[in-house]
Amino acid sequence: MLSPYRIVLLAPLALCLVGCGSERDQQARAPMLVKTELVRTQSWQNVIRLTGDVQAQVSTELSFRVSGRVTERLVDVRAHVNAGDVLARIDPTEQKADLAGSQAAVAAAEAQLRVATANFERQKSLIDNGFTTRVAYDQAEEALHTAEGSLETAKAQLGNATDALSYTELRASAPGIITARNIEVGQVAQAARSAYTLAEDGARDAVIDVYESIFLTPWEGSAAKLTLLSDPKVTALARPREISPTVDPRSGAVRVKLSIIDPPAAMTLGSVVAAEGRSKAVDKIMLPWSALTSDARGPAVWVVDPQTNAVSLKSIVVDTYETNSVVVTSGLMPGDRVVTEGGKLLRPAQVVTYEGAKA
Repeated sequence: MLSPYRIVLLAPLALCLVGCGSERDQQARAPMLVKTELVRTQSWQNVIRLTGDVQAQVSTELSFRVSGRVTERLVDVRAHVNAGDVLARIDPTEQKADLAGSQAAVAAAEAQLRVATANFERQKSLIDNGFTTRVAYDQAEEALHTAEGSLETAKAQLGNATDALSYTELRASAPGIITARNIEVGQVAQAARSAYTLAEDGARDAVIDVYESIFLTPWEGSAAKLTLLSDPKVTALARPREISPTVDPRSGAVRVKLSIIDPPAAMTLGSVVAAEGRSKAVDKIMLPWSALTSDARGPAVWVVDPQTNAVSLKSIVVDTYETNSVVVTSGLMPGDRVVTEGGKLLRPAQVVTYEGAKA
């Protein structure tokens, strides 16, 4: 049992503790000042930006038509060539020998034709005067036709040999820029195997790999804006020209080729560009990123009860996360008041105050 003296000493301490407790309760019950915003719908467009590179609309694989050892390589990658320019040569020894043999065969066939023609003319003159038999005349005529056929065959073989000799020179099929080279001097080039890749002058494409779900979005307009990454001042418009019917199994993307309208000179082959497209405008609920928090189910926001000014945590479904805001698909209704700043220290049912709140 405490003595009266100790009770007198402890009384002020007890009064002090009671006073402090009352002060903490008053502070806990004081509404917290937060910043809020009324939920409303806004016109929103989804902006898609993807990068790609500039390529020639027509790209040709150039190859030798005959096999042989490469003796000359006259151009390299990035060189501009004109139609008919010689790009490389292979050893023509075999083709020259074939050409000489074909020329000799033509000469022999011409000699046989001259003999057969003279014999036929003689037999024709004799049979008109009755000095030879019909059999001899028919044999001479048949020999003439055979000699004529042999000459035609020899001439065709000569033409093939001439072409084969010309095939030892690889020439550009059109004006353009060499973008790839697959041969070296001394290498044995195989017929029909690509030696050079030629990007033909003319139309240009912006080639971009896009994700498949992009085709589910209705887009505004038919053209995309292209921006040169190395110089954002250089821009152009492009329209879809070709969409791959399959998905790349390695990247999971779909390749799209956009035809560039009047490509600027700065958009050279291989330039990296950014393509920008906008979806059609729709009404969406948008909130500043600072309003976003989470609960056990995912994204959530603090909603203020207009009657009691008490807050509650409400789950939402986010459609898109943007730089300074989030686009909400469901979970909120226009007119709801959402806490946008100061929500980190809130707890369910806590009373808050905000600018314009009812006393």
